[in-house]
Amino acid sequence: MSRRETQRRMLLLGAFALLSCAGFVLSIAKGSVEIPLEEIWQALLGAGGGMHEQILMNIRLPRTIVAALVGINLSLSGAILQAIMKNPLADPHIIGISSGAGLAGIFVMLVLPEQGWLITPVAFFGAMAAALCIYILAWKNGIRPIRIILAGVAVSAFLGAGISALMIFYSDRVHSALMWMVGGLSARSWPHAEIIYPYTVAGFLLAVFGARHLNILQLGDEMAKGLGLRVELTRLSMTAVAALLAASAVSVSGLLGFVGLMVPHAARLMMGSDYRFLLPGAALLGMAVVMFSDTFARTAFAPVELPVGIIMAVLGAPFFLFLLRREL
Repeated sequence: MSRRETQRRMLLLGAFALLSCAGFVLSIAKGSVEIPLEEIWQALLGAGGGMHEQILMNIRLPRTIVAALVGINLSLSGAILQAIMKNPLADPHIIGISSGAGLAGIFVMLVLPEQGWLITPVAFFGAMAAALCIYILAWKNGIRPIRIILAGVAVSAFLGAGISALMIFYSDRVHSALMWMVGGLSARSWPHAEIIYPYTVAGFLLAVFGARHLNILQLGDEMAKGLGLRVELTRLSMTAVAALLAASAVSVSGLLGFVGLMVPHAARLMMGSDYRFLLPGAALLGMAVVMFSDTFARTAFAPVELPVGIIMAVLGAPFFLFLLRREL
């Protein structure tokens, strides 16, 4: 890689970081009560006071942090899945991994509501099981993009039926699960940030450490084996990382779709396919997209607040159709 190309990618990373900072500031400043920038700065330094500080520290700041972490996790998960499945249409929501996490999470929420701490680990096993099912169903003398999409749609439909059945059997408890199914960040607070934060840090580090292996995978299985890479072990381990990231995001935001599809693809168009740069770029861009989208969902139709999942679906569905027509 030339020095000039490296500098260009570093500049793009800086631009994504600035965009994320702008999304962060806008998210904590805008709402039913607007908070001036000087008061935000004072509150963050611990020198503020009054109602604005309470709104900022107890409502907006934790919600914005959760939005940023969810954006990181879903974007990294999508980028990893697109690499190991060799499919630019791969996304934890579209191919059914989020549905696996969703079914497991809904089960805990409805059947074991007092065991809320189980949602993330159970959702991880649900996501991993769904990923393995999709991988097995799509494998036939190799992996092809169209088989992954069809297998993912089938698995997602099957898991969606399970979610619907649970909601019918436990209809008296279904209200708490409805927003979770759409994908929303309403009422997210510091405990939610504490739940997802360790998984974000661990998943990001594992993804970055695996970037070199993901780059080798892009050369094809035969070339990767010739370079000494254990292809199937790499796919399995990185699928586990993607499932962990997706499950932790689903556990706090619900079935939020299309982030893992749009963001990695947009980052790839601008930065190329070198995962040493693509993964940090996707993480930063994912933060910005989810924070901006959540701010729009909160403020555009005030006093009505839309779930951010609706905004992402409106943005993501046309993008998916565009990719589908271009790739197939």
